[in-house]
Amino acid sequence: MDLIQEEKYKCPICGNTDANSIGLLNGKPYCRRCISFKGEEVHEFDILPREANPTLSYELSYEQKVLSWKLVENYRSGIDTLVYAVCGSGKTEICLGVIKYAIENGLRVGFAVPRRSVCVELGLRFKSIFQSNSIVMVYGGHHRKITSDIVCLTTHQLFRYEHYFDLLIMDEIDAFPYKGNDILEQMFKRSIKGHYVLLTATPSKELIREYQKPGKSLLKLFARFHHHFLPVPKIIIGNFIKIHYKMIKILKRFLDSRKQVFIFVPTIDLSRKIAMLLKPFFRKGTYINSKVKKPEKIIEDFKNKRYQYLVTTAVLERGVTIKDLQVIIYHADSPIYDSAALIQISGRVGRKKDAPEGEVIFLAKSKTIHMERAVDEINAANKSLQNMLQKRKNK
Repeated sequence: MDLIQEEKYKCPICGNTDANSIGLLNGKPYCRRCISFKGEEVHEFDILPREANPTLSYELSYEQKVLSWKLVENYRSGIDTLVYAVCGSGKTEICLGVIKYAIENGLRVGFAVPRRSVCVELGLRFKSIFQSNSIVMVYGGHHRKITSDIVCLTTHQLFRYEHYFDLLIMDEIDAFPYKGNDILEQMFKRSIKGHYVLLTATPSKELIREYQKPGKSLLKLFARFHHHFLPVPKIIIGNFIKIHYKMIKILKRFLDSRKQVFIFVPTIDLSRKIAMLLKPFFRKGTYINSKVKKPEKIIEDFKNKRYQYLVTTAVLERGVTIKDLQVIIYHADSPIYDSAALIQISGRVGRKKDAPEGEVIFLAKSKTIHMERAVDEINAANKSLQNMLQKRKNK
């Protein structure tokens, strides 16, 4: 270990210099912190400019077009950008212009997300949008091919791309497992050759201040593309018996109205228990968590309305869009739910233009500051939208 300290070994993957996390194997130092991040890394090669014509079945809103143009201008000017946009505002669509610019200029493009399920859905979306370009999805167990016109990948796979991406877009930077993970943050920085775009609906105050500094850019969008207000959660407080009674009563009302429902719970164990509790009352439901087999099939069956409701952990907190969805958060006062998580979950509702409204219910034994903050921030976003629409009307 003295030898390691003397040489001041620095891990080439995660940047670790802590001697307590560095070992020796056959006389050579290695990093224990990122030892699991091993596998084929990309090799340098030339990319030729290619035509890129993203196609959508709908037109971007005025606000989306403005942000899209600003992203391209920032990138051309060498400015890294943070996009602070509410859930359902179309952050992916906003990025299409800068992706098109990069591809047509022979630049390497990556779009990183924290979770496998979101990576798969994103890759499928890009295949439908960029029909003349090649798309590859890279995640755990799926990395036979790791280069393409657009690389959709999980943050854990960034170790394969040392100084590679000319344009790297990172979505859901506030989500587990990326949030607060300094190893993944170092791999993000290591993978960038050019410039990046960060996307989030719930940035910290520190992050906002960072991107208000000279040389960086903060872009905001508090309007969903359909210009309807975000659903404001209703808080219901009660003891164990009351919140269970309310959950059953509210779920019955939703299902009687032919609405599909996500019931969020804070733990894997609770996902099973609440599903078992509800089964005698409502047959067409199941549960999903990070331990279930074939989660993609459960989600697909839900989209095809084989299920009326899903009891879910945070695995469906992001990246899934269901028309006319309603949301119940059971035990919303759990420590696992900070205001960012509650806002993201609330953002599952009202995302479709032909179903822009819905309900979000917080069920809890007591009201927390995070629950109140989530409601306040959603109301503030709606106020910003109202002011924007009023100004446009007065022009």
